[in-house]
Amino acid sequence: MLQYVARPPTPALANTVEYVWASSGAPAHPYERVVPTGTLELIISLVDDKRRIHGAGGDGSFSGAGVAGAYRHPFTFDTHEDASVLGVHFRPGRAAAVLGVPPGELMDRHVDLEALWGRRARELRERLREAPTTPERFAILEAELVARLDANRVHPAVTYALDVLTRPEARVADVAKQVSLSQRRLIELFTACVGITPKRFGRVMRFRRATELAQTTSFDWTRVAYECGYYDQAHLIRDCHELAAMTPRELARASVHVKEHHQLAVLGP
Repeated sequence: MLQYVARPPTPALANTVEYVWASSGAPAHPYERVVPTGTLELIISLVDDKRRIHGAGGDGSFSGAGVAGAYRHPFTFDTHEDASVLGVHFRPGRAAAVLGVPPGELMDRHVDLEALWGRRARELRERLREAPTTPERFAILEAELVARLDANRVHPAVTYALDVLTRPEARVADVAKQVSLSQRRLIELFTACVGITPKRFGRVMRFRRATELAQTTSFDWTRVAYECGYYDQAHLIRDCHELAAMTPRELARASVHVKEHHQLAVLGP
C-alpha cells in the first residue's frame, strides 16, 4: 500500500520550498504520468539506485537522487522504482537558491543531483538511507538545504509576473508593460528564473485550476473552460492533449490517482 506524508518546510526554507514529502510502498499500477506543475522537484530514492522516465524529450535512466526541471509536457515513470522516496517541492522561481543552477538550464530535463552537488549528493543520500524514521530524514534533508541556501534575489519583475500569471485573464504583454520591460526581456528573465516561459507558466497554472475545479463540478468541462479563462471547450481540450496527453474524459477517469507531490499524476500506459 502506498503511504504518503507531506509537511511545510522549516521556517528558514519557507520562501524557497513549498513542502517536503515522503512516500513508501508502491501502487498496483506499473506507471504514472506526471503533468507539468510550473516548478522543480528534488527526488531522492532510499531504495533504488536508478529511476527511469519516459516521454517529454525522450526516455532516460537517472541515479537515485536527482532534480526534475520544469517540464512543458507530461512524462511517465516506473512506480516500482519508488518504493521509498523523499522529495522537495520548490516554490516557482525559487529553486536556484538551493540548487545553485538557474532553473532555465533544467527545462524538460531530469538531472542527477551529483552533477549539481558533487560528492555531497552521495553522502546526503547515504545519511538519509541510514536514518530510521521519516522525521529524522526530513531534518537531515532540510539541514542540507539550509546549508546551501543562498540569498538568491528574484528579479522583482519575475516576482510580479509569478503572481499575476496565476490569474485567468493575465497576458504576458500586459505584465511586461506593468513592469516597464520589453516582452522579450521579461521572457528572458522569467525563463531563467522559473524554468519555463511566462506564457507556458500561465498555461500550466490555468490547466491546474481547470483540473482542480473539475473535481467539484462533476466534470462539467464547458463550465470549467469558461471559469478558467479558456476561449471555449475546444481550447481546454487542446491543453488536455498537450499538458496531460489525455482527453478530458480520460483525465476525469484517471484523476482519482492524484498524488499531491506531483500535483496531478495519472495512470500511464
